[in-house]
Amino acid sequence: MDPASQDINLNSPHKGLVAENSAVLSDVQVEGVVEGVVEGAVEGAGANAVNPLPPGLTEEEAEELRIELTKVEEEINTLRQVLSAKERHAQELKRKLGLSPLNELKQNLTKSWQDVQTSNAYKKTQETLSQAGQKTSAAFSTVGTVLSKRLGDMRNSATFKSFEDRVETLKTKVVGPRGNGEAVTPTDTTPTQENPPF
Repeated sequence: MDPASQDINLNSPHKGLVAENSAVLSDVQVEGVVEGVVEGAVEGAGANAVNPLPPGLTEEEAEELRIELTKVEEEINTLRQVLSAKERHAQELKRKLGLSPLNELKQNLTKSWQDVQTSNAYKKTQETLSQAGQKTSAAFSTVGTVLSKRLGDMRNSATFKSFEDRVETLKTKVVGPRGNGEAVTPTDTTPTQENPPF
């Protein structure tokens, strides 16, 4: 029998379970829970002296509501037990298939990332960042071109040529003249004093 096509009877203690899962529910003690709830409701009925009835509610109506509450609580407990059995069965099937929680997490993260990448917000953000990157690259290129041009202009200026000439003169005085690309050796320079004045 296909579990999806089953008719779930909310008054049945084995709601929606297949025959294989009925053994699982037989281990759960439903009777003790239900008896405790029924006893609590019966005791609550005798406690009317402590908890007076709300205005406009007769004793018979209150008793009917208590009985209905008891039935609803029984159904809730039964549904919890059915859900617990289904969860155990699902875990067993996953274990048999070799699906671990880590694999499921990886699959969920991969699917979530794919969903994010296909979202309109992600695509718009990606386009905006791409355009910003292109504009930034163009701006740096322009700044580099402008700086190169300015440095070239500055090097051709009279002030820079004058500075360059002064540095060359100073270099000649310190190192000495070089002829035909020959290196200056320490013997070619003026002798140093053993105790220089500075």
